[in-house]
Amino acid sequence: MSDTIPTAPARQALRPIKRATKFATQVLYVLEYALWLSVMGLFRVLGLERASDLGAWIARTFGPRIPVSRRGRRNMARALPEMSELEREKAILAMWDNLGRTFAEYAHLDKFWAVKPGARIEIVGMENAHKAIAKKSGGLFVSGHCGNWELMPRCIADVGLKGTLVYRPPNNPYVDAWIAKQRRIGLPTLAAKGGDGARGIIRTLKEGAFLAMLVDQKMNDGISVPLFGRPAMTPTGAPQLSLRHGAPIVPAWCERLPGQRFRMTVYPELAMPNTGDRHKDMYELALKLNQFLEARIRENPANWLWLHSRWPKE
Repeated sequence: MSDTIPTAPARQALRPIKRATKFATQVLYVLEYALWLSVMGLFRVLGLERASDLGAWIARTFGPRIPVSRRGRRNMARALPEMSELEREKAILAMWDNLGRTFAEYAHLDKFWAVKPGARIEIVGMENAHKAIAKKSGGLFVSGHCGNWELMPRCIADVGLKGTLVYRPPNNPYVDAWIAKQRRIGLPTLAAKGGDGARGIIRTLKEGAFLAMLVDQKMNDGISVPLFGRPAMTPTGAPQLSLRHGAPIVPAWCERLPGQRFRMTVYPELAMPNTGDRHKDMYELALKLNQFLEARIRENPANWLWLHSRWPKE
C-alpha cells in the first residue's frame, strides 16, 4: 500500500483538523471584512476628495517602505534601464500615490461617470470604439492596471453599450461581494474568472455585447511573450476569445488627472491575424497586446502598477 494515500482511519482522523481549519479561515474572513467595512466607511464619510487625498498620503508614506516595493523597483529597473535611480524613485512614489487614491475611491465609484454633465471622466478616441461597434459582433475592451482601472466598465455603460466585466475575485468572499456591488455601478453583469464566468463571457459575445478585461497580469497557464524585451507569461484569454468569435480587441488606457478626474483613451482595434495557424495567430495577438501595454507604460511609468510578478526571477 502506498504511504502517500491516507487510510480510512487516517482520513477520519483528519476531518476534525479540516473542520477547524475551515472555521479558522471563516473567522479570518469575517475579521478582514469588518476591517474592510470600517476603512471603506471612513472613506465614504470623508467624501471623495478628502478620501482620495488620505489614501494617497497613507500609500505614499508606507508603500515605498514595504517589501513588495522592492519588486516594483526591480521590475522598473529591468524594464526601463534608461531611467535614473532618482527618476525611478519618483515614479514609484507616484505609483503608490495613485494606488492609494484608487483604493480609497472604491467607496465612491458612484461619483464617477462620463458623458453626462459633471463628468469626472473624459473619453478620447470614441471614433475607434464606434468602428468596432459598427461590426455588430461584440468585442473586447482591454486595458491594464493604470489610473483607476475600475472606470473602464463605467465608460462602456455610459456610452450606451451592454457588456460584462471580467475580473479575478479576491479570496475573501465577503470582500468580493462588497466590491462586486460597487463594480455593478459600472456594468451590472460580472464574470469571475473560472467555469461559471466563462459561460457568461461567451454569452456576452454571442449577444453582440462587449467585455471589459485587464490583460497585464502574469498567468502561469499563459504563453511566454516578450514585454519590455523580456519573456513574460502572458494571458491568452482575450486573443482566444477574439479569434474564436471574430470579436475585435479595442485597447483603452486610463490616465489620472488632477482633482480626481480621468482621461480614458480608446485606441484603434488590433489587426486580426489570419495565418491559418491558430496558435501562431494567438501568439501574434498576445504580442500586440504586450506591445500596446509597453508603449503606454513608457509614456507615463508612474501611471502603471509595477508590483505584479510580471516576469520570472532571474
